[in-house]
Amino acid sequence: MVDMTPYAAFLVAAFALCVTPGPDMMFIVAMGGRGGPTAGVMAAFGVACAMLVHAVAAALGLSALFTTLPTLYHVLRWAGAAYLLYLAVKAFRDRSVPGEEDAAPRGAGMRRAFWQGAITNLLNPKVILFNVAFLPQFVAPSLGHVPGQLLLLGGTLVVMGFLWDAFVGLLSGRLAGLLRRSARVNRWLNIVSGTVFTGLAVRLVVASPK
Repeated sequence: MVDMTPYAAFLVAAFALCVTPGPDMMFIVAMGGRGGPTAGVMAAFGVACAMLVHAVAAALGLSALFTTLPTLYHVLRWAGAAYLLYLAVKAFRDRSVPGEEDAAPRGAGMRRAFWQGAITNLLNPKVILFNVAFLPQFVAPSLGHVPGQLLLLGGTLVVMGFLWDAFVGLLSGRLAGLLRRSARVNRWLNIVSGTVFTGLAVRLVVASPK
């Protein structure tokens, strides 16, 4: 079902995409900086699960709706921007003291990091259009099973992306943990995270769908 020549080319291209800093990576870095290494990894896992949803949608042909329904694209774009601004406001208003997070239920924080990563990615229509444009380039129609090929390519991209993003989230969380020794540094890290979220929201609003 897979032609190894285009698949090998896909692996090279997918690796280059995964290690290139982008909105998802910046979001994961910000989450790791705010919540620590585990939060960074869980945010990466949330993004990966959302990417899997996108891959399945591309395999079923659902993602193509966004190329024929511009209104749907813009609705999702503004919803994603609004959610990112909501996260930015929370970060800017965070006045917690280092160590206070240990008193909160750890599982709840990790679930929150997961869902924030998943929702942010799901509400980014650029990811949907990317799958529509990128994955079919490596499909060999002569082999048949086109949806299966798309799903395999999408699944491969999800796994590669998660492994790299989880590493980035873990590293950013550990580095932030070394800095998060005082209320002043803790406040600074929250401001940086809020600025990243705001920048991603603005980027989502002003970006062209093409």
